[in-house]
Amino acid sequence: METLTHDKQQILQDNLDYTLFSWSKQAGLNPINAERAEGVYVYDRDGKRYIDFSSQLMNVNIGHGNQKVTEAVAAQMQELSYVYPGMITKARGDLGRKLAEITPPNLTKAFFTLGGAESIENAIKLARVYTGRHKIVTLYLSFHGASYGAISAGGDPRKLAVDSQAMPGVVHVENPYFYRCPWYSTTPEECAERAAAHMERVIQYEGPGNVAAILMEGESGTSGCIKYPPTYWQRVRAICDKYGILLIADEVMSGFGRTGKWFGSDHHGVKVDMMAIAKGITAGYLPLGAVMVDEKIAASFDDKPLPLGLTYSAHPVSCAAAVAVLDIYEEENMIENAAEMGKYMDARICDLMGQHPSIGDWRNTGLLGCIELVKNRETREPMAPWNAAPNQMEVMNQVAAKIRELGMYTFVRWNYIFIAPPLNITKEEVEEGLAIISQAVSIADQHTHG
Repeated sequence: METLTHDKQQILQDNLDYTLFSWSKQAGLNPINAERAEGVYVYDRDGKRYIDFSSQLMNVNIGHGNQKVTEAVAAQMQELSYVYPGMITKARGDLGRKLAEITPPNLTKAFFTLGGAESIENAIKLARVYTGRHKIVTLYLSFHGASYGAISAGGDPRKLAVDSQAMPGVVHVENPYFYRCPWYSTTPEECAERAAAHMERVIQYEGPGNVAAILMEGESGTSGCIKYPPTYWQRVRAICDKYGILLIADEVMSGFGRTGKWFGSDHHGVKVDMMAIAKGITAGYLPLGAVMVDEKIAASFDDKPLPLGLTYSAHPVSCAAAVAVLDIYEEENMIENAAEMGKYMDARICDLMGQHPSIGDWRNTGLLGCIELVKNRETREPMAPWNAAPNQMEVMNQVAAKIRELGMYTFVRWNYIFIAPPLNITKEEVEEGLAIISQAVSIADQHTHG
């Protein structure tokens, strides 16, 4: 026991002393000391079990510890670990063919990256080269990754610390956020109409002939799972068609069954010209991403060089992992389960709203959902404001601490609690997680009024 305690402490100290942690002040950290994981659970080195209610960073879609992926990776490494991207491998071809089958019919070719931000960077680069235009239109409440171009494209406040050297040519517009509609719309459809009209006005101000692409998340993620109201995607597509602008779907988070369909944009029935993917492509087991490209865009480089390249593009081991993961989605009916469990989650959180006055809104598609906590349902005053300062996070920090204490890992941000568990979750596990959420939200209930 003494040796185990020493080892556990050494692991903690080595991590704190020699590594940097994302998005955090480095002093005073108390990270979970993860040892193993299986299904929807992560276990720390004290043996405490945490139900993973956000699939880590909304990427471990198939759940933890699926040995089919381990076997595929080991087999690939025994055969071939790496070749440069100008060579071909069976895993690369198998994955490319499979992605062409599950993405919309016009997206016929994949350029492989090693993650979501790289996919966004390369989609933007390709859009600019193909169109000869330079401006990219995106939404304010969005996140597209943390590299310079991707973080510039997003509207997340994490970019503010580094935006003195932001990528030029990004134009942000307001979101169709019906719960807090900037145009005080009375219906979701009205919000969609006004948001699209706002986007078109801005594009006209910026010069439509300067705009290469509109970039949107397939379904909103860490900005609060802001649901696209009906007709919004269709209106954006119409703007693209009117002005010759490309439409890029960022499916990094909302792809691979997360929303109850293969991709978030599948819910809206519109054609996209490129799709940025990552996260669920390997369910986080290994790094991988891709840009799916329309056949016309791909064909334009038949007789001229494609100006994209990465050392680890089409890495054979990552591709082998992805092929195994895509098989698992189908063999284990995970996408169907995500749709079914999403409906069950909707009903159960509707019940919780009747018990907890601090739950102002619940937004969800499949298993990509977010509870928004408020101090007053009538005024919709948030329990913590957007981009809250540390002294404005007292209540939400207590909520987050209670969630962890009770044995749950999930993503808590400002006044949002994210609910995005692995797609293999059962009703019993949903109930286990919601019982923890309910106890934690009771803390916020004490700070409501009106």
